[in-house]
Amino acid sequence: MKPPVFLALPLGKAFQQKLAERYEVITDPALSKNAKAIITVGTHGADGAYMDTMPELGIICCLGSGYEGIDVAAASARGIAVTNTVGANASTVADMALALLLASIRHVVTGDRLTRAGEWRGKNPAPLLFARGLTGRKVGVLGLGAIGRKIAERCAAFETEVGYFNRSKKPDAPWRYFETLAALAEWADVLMVAHRADETNRHIVNADVMKALGPTGHIVNISRGSAIDEDALIAALKDGTIAGAGLDVFEDEPQIRPDLAALPNIVMTPHIGGGTSEALKAMGDAVIANIDAFFDGRPLPNPVTAA
Repeated sequence: MKPPVFLALPLGKAFQQKLAERYEVITDPALSKNAKAIITVGTHGADGAYMDTMPELGIICCLGSGYEGIDVAAASARGIAVTNTVGANASTVADMALALLLASIRHVVTGDRLTRAGEWRGKNPAPLLFARGLTGRKVGVLGLGAIGRKIAERCAAFETEVGYFNRSKKPDAPWRYFETLAALAEWADVLMVAHRADETNRHIVNADVMKALGPTGHIVNISRGSAIDEDALIAALKDGTIAGAGLDVFEDEPQIRPDLAALPNIVMTPHIGGGTSEALKAMGDAVIANIDAFFDGRPLPNPVTAA
């Protein structure tokens, strides 16, 4: 008999078919009581009470690197393993980070709008023609995990100077390490937000960080919306504290604040950083590898532990 696995949200027919080769796939929450495994995403959430509705539950597998909505301590107390797919989509998300950065500093969206409207470069072409490029910039990376490292590598290839702030210094990282985010922001004129966001670092990018970044600075966030104080960001973009921003994530997504969306110096995408066919396949394969290891009694490839 196949072990029952609850698929908490749709993840595509190809993934479900592959999963069904070895497991009984449950998609109806009303039938999830007997599930021994859950496949979900970090933002979907799973607290202790939710876990208790599935007495046979042994593992929670998160698609993606985030697990902010999972009560890992509650899972540990119940003997439930938690895993993610850290690194599986790192290259794809890093690509999006660079796309947002280039779009922000080179006014790609503004240029597209003007061209479509038949206005060519507009009444004042100076911002388009004399924008500061990426070459020679100081790029600060917040969080040097799998994604942050890929971002740093890509930025270095654009002839930039790269520095980073992380919970600890990475001995094998060739880039300059800063002891605090404030110090990194003071040095950098681009801040790439790539750390694992949770309640312990909510609004870590605040008004002081933006002020330190300066009036030519740009912020790109492909982490989680909670990482940035959106009130402070809106104020900074309005008054010229920073020059621009590129966001793939938002505090209350999918709802986007109208006063944020109305700003001309921001580029926005709907949390699609990891959304390529290659990344989705890699993440799906990583989820299945975690489940297979659990039911086979082998060490988990990507275990998450309580802080």
